[in-house]
Amino acid sequence: MTGKQRAKLRSMANLIQPVVYIGKEGITGSLLQEADNALKAREIVKGTIGRGCAVTAKEAAGALADALGAEPIQAIGRKFVLYRRNEKDPVIEL
Repeated sequence: MTGKQRAKLRSMANLIQPVVYIGKEGITGSLLQEADNALKAREIVKGTIGRGCAVTAKEAAGALADALGAEPIQAIGRKFVLYRRNEKDPVIEL
């Protein structure tokens, strides 16, 4: 992924609300399923880390990206952004 493509995705992520929330339990099977469903529907997903969570946003973004075949786009503070292209019906044109 090029820098220009990442920049476009970061700008798009500014407009969306977080849909994935990682609490004190960390990354669980149900969280992976929720994130996978969100990526299928939207291609770009913003998540947030709860205050009681032991992982950082960067660690969570990396772990979720590896588990779901997604691309970590950004991790700032307690927020992160993931992208995975939907091959059947792409929503976002890069």
